[in-house]
Amino acid sequence: MNHYYLLFPVFLPVLAGILLLLIPFKDRKKMLLLTSLILAVNLACALWVFVQPEQEMSLTYITSSLHLYFKVDMLSKIFLLLISFIWLMAALAAFEYMLHERDERRFFGFYLIVEGVLTALCFSGNLFTMYVFYELMTLTSVPLVMHTMDHEAVMAGLKYLFYSIGGAFMVLFGFFVFTAQGNDLYFTPGGVLNNAEPSAVTLAAVFLMILGFGTKAGMFPLHGWLPTAHPVAPAPASAVLSGIITKAGVLGIIRSVYYIAGPDLIRGTWVQYAWIGLSLVTVIMGSMLAYKENVLKKRLAYSTVSQVSYVLFGLSMLHPVAFVGALMHVVFHALVKNTLFISAGAIIYKTGKTKVDQLRAIGKEMPMVMRCFTVASLTLVGIPPTSAFVSKWLLATGALEADIPVFSWLGPVILLVSAILTAGYLLSISIKGFFPGEDYNDSITEKKEPSWMMLVPLAVMAVLSVVFGIWPTGLENLMKDGIALPVLLMGGGSLCSLFL
Repeated sequence: MNHYYLLFPVFLPVLAGILLLLIPFKDRKKMLLLTSLILAVNLACALWVFVQPEQEMSLTYITSSLHLYFKVDMLSKIFLLLISFIWLMAALAAFEYMLHERDERRFFGFYLIVEGVLTALCFSGNLFTMYVFYELMTLTSVPLVMHTMDHEAVMAGLKYLFYSIGGAFMVLFGFFVFTAQGNDLYFTPGGVLNNAEPSAVTLAAVFLMILGFGTKAGMFPLHGWLPTAHPVAPAPASAVLSGIITKAGVLGIIRSVYYIAGPDLIRGTWVQYAWIGLSLVTVIMGSMLAYKENVLKKRLAYSTVSQVSYVLFGLSMLHPVAFVGALMHVVFHALVKNTLFISAGAIIYKTGKTKVDQLRAIGKEMPMVMRCFTVASLTLVGIPPTSAFVSKWLLATGALEADIPVFSWLGPVILLVSAILTAGYLLSISIKGFFPGEDYNDSITEKKEPSWMMLVPLAVMAVLSVVFGIWPTGLENLMKDGIALPVLLMGGGSLCSLFL
C-alpha cells in the first residue's frame, strides 16, 4: 500500500533548503521565520507519523533488484521524532548564534536539506534505500562542517568526508556480498540471513558493515573525524553532528545486525567479540582523551566518541535488556550532547572563550547557561534521577545477564570507570565556573547571558533529560515492546523470556 504523504516531511525541508540557497533573503526575519516554520511543520509531521500504524511506500525500481522503498516501523518513528525535535531545538539556538557567523543563509539552507535526507534515512525499508540516503546525508552535511570556509574548516570537512566515504565502502562490500548470495535485503525483524553456520565471507561482510556504519558513530579506529570536525563547525552544527548524525551510524548498525544479518548469525562468533572489544576500547579511550583535552568543543567531541560507544556496546551484547538500554541512551545522549554543545556555543558567542582553563567563574557571567550545562553533565555521568542513569543501568544489567566470558563483567567495569572520568572532565567545569575561589574578584563579573532563543532550547532539553530519568517507564516499554521483543524473538527467542 502506498502512503504518499510520507514524501511530505522528506521533500518539504529539502525544497525549502534549496530555496534558501538559491534566493537571497534580504530580510533576516523572513528567512528565520521560514526556517522555523518548516522545522515546526516537520515536527508535527513526525508526531503524526508516530501515531499511525506501520506504513510502507514503493518509490521506484532502479533495476529489478535495486528498489527504493520506504517502510515506517517503530524504530523509524523513534529516530524520526528524535531528529525532528532536536533539529528544531538546535535551530532556535542557531538563530542567535549565527549572528556572528557569515553567510547564515547557506548554513540554514543545508541545515534544512540534511533534515529531509535524515527523514528519508529513517523511512528506509531496505538496505539499498538506506545506503543511498546515508551517502546523501554525508554529502549534504559536509557544508555544515566547512561553513567558515577557512583552511582549518575545509581540512576538517574533507577529513569528515574521506572517513565517511571509507566507511560507506565497507558497507557497500557487505551489500554486494549479501546480494550476490541471492538474499532479500528488506529490513525484517530478526534478520533475513539467519544462517546457523555462516561462511567466513558472510561474517567478514557483517563485520565490515559494523565497522563502516561505526565510522559515523565514532567507533575506534575510525573515530578521528569527530574531534577534528567539531571544533571548527558552528556550535549548532556540532550539536546535531554529535547528537544526531552519529546516531545515523547507530541506526545503520541496528538495521544491518538485527534486521539483515540477524543476531543469531554472529552470536558467539569472532564478529561479536571484536565488536564488543572495539566498543569498549572506544568508551575508555574517548573518556581519557576528553579528560586531558583543554579545548571545550574538542573535549565534548571526545565525550561523544565515548558515549556513542556505550550504545554500540549495548547493541553488541545481543541481549534484550542491553538492547533497550542502548536505544534509550540514543535518546538521552542526543538531548544531553545538544545541551552541552549549545551551551558551549553560547559561551563562545558571548565571551569568545574556547578553552576550559578560561572558564573560571563562567557560572557567574552566564548562570542560566551553566545551570543547563551542569544538569546535562550530571545526566551524562549517570547520576540518579537523571535519564542516563536508567540507560546505563540497563546496559550494565544486560551485559551481566548476557553471560559472555570476560566481557560480561569487564563491560560494566569500563562503563563505571568512564562515568568517573566523565565526572572529571565535565563537572570540573561547573565547579570552577560557580566556585572560582576566594581570590576571585566578584565585582568584575558582568552578566553575559544570551537571549531567550538560546536559553529556551537549553532549558527544555535539560529538563527533559531529568524528566525521562524520573518517568522512564513509558519510553522503556515502547522500545521493549515495539522494537526489542520483535527483533530478538525472531532472532533469539530464548533470551526474550527475560522480558516476559
